[in-house]
Amino acid sequence: MAQQIADRRDIDFVLHELLEIEKLTETKKFGEFNRKAFDLILNEARRFAIKELLPTYEEGDRIGVRYEGNGTVKVPDSFHRVHKLYLESEWTAPAMNPEYGGQGLPHSLAVAADEYLMGANWAISAYGSMGAGTGYMIENYGTDEQKKTYLKKLYIGEWGGTMLLTESEAGSDVGNLSTTAVRNPDGTFSLTGNKIFITNGEHDLVDNIIHPVLARIEDDPAGTKGISIFIVPKYFVNEDGSLGDRNDIVCTGVEEKHGIHASATCSMALGTKGQCIGYLLGEEKKGMRIMFQMMNGARLGTGLQALAHASTAYLYALDYARKRIQGRDLEDFKNHGAPSVAIIRHPDIRRTLLWMKAHVEGLRALIYYCWNLIDQAVASESEEEQTYLMDLVGLITPIIKGYGSERGYDVCVQAIQVFGGAGYTRDYPVEAIARDCKITTIFEGCTGIQALDLLGRKLGMKKGAIYMDFIGKMKAAAEAGKNQTATTDMAGRFDAVVDRLGQVAFHLGQSAMSPKFKAAFSHSVPFLDVMGDVMMAWMLLWRATVAAEKLEAAKKKDKQFYQGQIQTAEFFIRTILPVTLGRMDAIEDCNDAAVVMEEAAFGG
Repeated sequence: MAQQIADRRDIDFVLHELLEIEKLTETKKFGEFNRKAFDLILNEARRFAIKELLPTYEEGDRIGVRYEGNGTVKVPDSFHRVHKLYLESEWTAPAMNPEYGGQGLPHSLAVAADEYLMGANWAISAYGSMGAGTGYMIENYGTDEQKKTYLKKLYIGEWGGTMLLTESEAGSDVGNLSTTAVRNPDGTFSLTGNKIFITNGEHDLVDNIIHPVLARIEDDPAGTKGISIFIVPKYFVNEDGSLGDRNDIVCTGVEEKHGIHASATCSMALGTKGQCIGYLLGEEKKGMRIMFQMMNGARLGTGLQALAHASTAYLYALDYARKRIQGRDLEDFKNHGAPSVAIIRHPDIRRTLLWMKAHVEGLRALIYYCWNLIDQAVASESEEEQTYLMDLVGLITPIIKGYGSERGYDVCVQAIQVFGGAGYTRDYPVEAIARDCKITTIFEGCTGIQALDLLGRKLGMKKGAIYMDFIGKMKAAAEAGKNQTATTDMAGRFDAVVDRLGQVAFHLGQSAMSPKFKAAFSHSVPFLDVMGDVMMAWMLLWRATVAAEKLEAAKKKDKQFYQGQIQTAEFFIRTILPVTLGRMDAIEDCNDAAVVMEEAAFGG
């Protein structure tokens, strides 16, 4: 039977053979878990995703959400039953604090479960779990009273959560927002403003929705330094936990989108009657710092979303290529009487599939690795180690979000190509998956924003020490690869590319601090891409090295899997990295044509 959504053998390989996550169970933080529990959780996630979520995907895409015109939004009818099951199965906050309704799982296991849930129907998974991100901010920055009021309901999914950040005039320039907050005598604030592109801002799956809202308190300074964050519930909560009156925050419409039709993307108006009440979260003028905790988690989640779409699309394409009979085998090309064969026999289809496989498996390893760093940090009793591990996560985050979303979408596009003309129709799911995946390059800061973050902030963290240590980790992987006969050659090639990346990063970093800084930043996205390529090669070489160690003693089925790991790494390192090297040359040249050309010269 063909795999659906994600390759379970590959997930197990990454979790247990690459990351060895059972080591987490030796820590105090995760000591109650074991391998058997991990396997049971993944089995259930896979079963639930395929049996319950996946059958609702097509209807969600075709019907979408419906704005009623009175501030209410209706989701597809089939979502209600499945959302209820989602909550009952406790998929809403698997890695969150059990004290408040979470399950306390390692993040690296939770993301493996989420890959199935997102890949089956991202919209339902978002309705069910987005409140956990809202709750996590309240857990870290809220008062005891705020935690008591909101946290458990958010973690168990009875209430929804959002993130009200974007405004039509401000866009990514959040510091230019116009939503204002005026102090009230009782310590609350009255908010006025409008927000757009708010995922899950309004829907009929829950009784209450808790909105974290960025706003500027009256007379506070301009820019991001003057922004605070407020808890704005759809319905006020009484002291006994019951719902009170409706707050003055309403949905004024939903976007008709290219994809994710079943996800409510709302325009929200605050204070149209002058009665929108918000409660300060954390300290005044610290709103961006607080929001970024949620946003950084959302950026990693968006990379996972792209992986889930890509993995699902790849497996659909792989299954189709094995079943679709068309054309003679190339070796029988001149024999018109030869039988037609499955298209997976054709060299270019095989190249396309291997390109897709390399990126899916490389991204899976990188994303799980990053969340495993977070697991190690939360399990560590050393503050120094926690800081170091989270600095590494900070460096990797723009790659997972930016590069991961771009390559994840590219995989979906190549899936359509494998299907040919059929893939461009609604008869097959890959066209919908590609449309859904496209938003990941835009969500939570587009690729250009991630590249600015990488070049402008992350490369220089701790005076470059974090980046240099990251280079050292890749060099160590190269040395390990050189010790295995099957990976020696590719490890040597990779080692040389890592050295070249270090040179290019230094040169571009220096240019970014020189009078040529605009030219340097015009190459920030290409640099993010080449750094992503090198990190993919790192993950694939690591995979191949582990596979080579186990190949000889493996059973037949595992031999095929391990051999596939080695050949996938070989393909990427010998066919994609040479192109990456050429792009590094262009980045180092730092041509300034894009920034010096007169605006009129762009034409139009």
